[in-house]
Amino acid sequence: MRKITIIELIEKIQEIRACIIHNRERFQTETFPVHQNYSYAAKNLVDYLSLRTFDIRIKQGNLSFLGLSSFSNSERYVLTNIDNILYHLKTIQGQRVEGLLSPEKSTWNFFTTLELLNQNTNRLFGESNNQISTRIMVTLPSEAAGDSKYTAELLMNGMEIARINCSHDNPEVWEGMIDAIRIAEKQTGKHCKIYMDLSGPKIRSEKIHQLKKKKSHVILHIGDRIKLYSTEAELKNAIKKNVSKKTFAALVSMSIPNVVGNLEIGHHIWFDDGKIGGVIEDISAKNATVIITKASSKGTKLKEEKGINLPDTHLQLPSLTEEDVSNLSFIAKNADIVGYSFVRTANDVTQLMDALSKLNRMDIGMVLKIENKESFNNLSDLLLTAMKWSNIGVMIARGDLAVELGVERISEVQEQILWVCEAAHVPVIWATQILENLAQTGLATRAEITDASMSVRAECVMLNKGPHIMEAIKTLLNILRRMEAHQNKKQGTLRQLSFANEFFNKDVDRFIYNKL
Repeated sequence: MRKITIIELIEKIQEIRACIIHNRERFQTETFPVHQNYSYAAKNLVDYLSLRTFDIRIKQGNLSFLGLSSFSNSERYVLTNIDNILYHLKTIQGQRVEGLLSPEKSTWNFFTTLELLNQNTNRLFGESNNQISTRIMVTLPSEAAGDSKYTAELLMNGMEIARINCSHDNPEVWEGMIDAIRIAEKQTGKHCKIYMDLSGPKIRSEKIHQLKKKKSHVILHIGDRIKLYSTEAELKNAIKKNVSKKTFAALVSMSIPNVVGNLEIGHHIWFDDGKIGGVIEDISAKNATVIITKASSKGTKLKEEKGINLPDTHLQLPSLTEEDVSNLSFIAKNADIVGYSFVRTANDVTQLMDALSKLNRMDIGMVLKIENKESFNNLSDLLLTAMKWSNIGVMIARGDLAVELGVERISEVQEQILWVCEAAHVPVIWATQILENLAQTGLATRAEITDASMSVRAECVMLNKGPHIMEAIKTLLNILRRMEAHQNKKQGTLRQLSFANEFFNKDVDRFIYNKL
């Protein structure tokens, strides 16, 4: 990183500012209006995207050298921050500051935009029972239906949002869960939002026919080949034709017809949350050959009803299935927030908004689940489209994203989603495997404690169900309370450190070197 002069710095930052102003004007004239709740947020998101078209590392380093606020930590008020930087640089240089407001006179600044984000968060999740910024969401098990004692215990331990996964159970069970929550609210005096996840089109291994042993599962090794079929009927027809046992380890049908028609040679395919990986080697009209490229050294078992991810494939599937549309009627009557699975494009967002409008639920919270490569790549478009709605959020579904984008990229990707959502003043749910070992076994790993501490930068954290969920909630709440004293979003708050005081309360003479 090289040092540059203040004059050079001013010139380079003015170039960035000019680009931001130009793109903001384009946005105003070429795009549709947004809801009044996001009128400034939409402009600021465009400002942020303009800023990130530049490599600002050298400029940021030089600003830090001068003791000035750099570009980082200003996602919520991009143009104001740039104007503040220019104001101070020009003042240092003795230049005139015409057209620039002094920092204290700016309408949108650190404090006003923080309040704006807090308003959006409270609108979506409600006020916090726990008196902290990050809410706690918990997935309800089937047994919660009708058990107000259990749901009251969840609330007392810190749950603030109850999640119902529409991929499981049925409306009768969901209604029992909601009734139990409402009773528990009255018993405890604590409010709780109801969040319901739409299932979306889930691609799974439907039927598996192992050719050698004729079992409904198969142990796959690197180098094995399997045959994929669009339907179970096509798989059964292939069995009758005696597909070569020497060539293929198994035949597998997929849960959604016609997916095979979207595949291309060279596309990657992942099974069971990324435990098994492969590449499409050959394609015919009704089937595809997959060569396995990732499995454990001893082989990995593939069973029926396991998820399939196709990160390279543009799937011509509706984000809203017939089942989702049917479930929306129940959700509209009973839920506070709806989670949108498998959303990929701006058109998908419009479809859900139209469906909810027809059900007269324009007030319901809408959460976009970012869980595939396409939704991540289209995040800005998704947000700007969703800003037509009055109440929105984003869930970082880190498990599916890790499979789709590569586990080595998930840290980078979740950071980028947090940045963009903060620029859009949109609250974020940090999801997937938070304190999972603790919830399942009662014992937490060091890695998951560290992971949970990172979640303080989101507005909500989701815990999955488990036999030790009460302990997981209490542990998470403890972590969040401790970390919030040190961290505001991704910015350190510099709380007073007790060990710093202890250092100076000790006899410090032992550190002083006395010459003889």
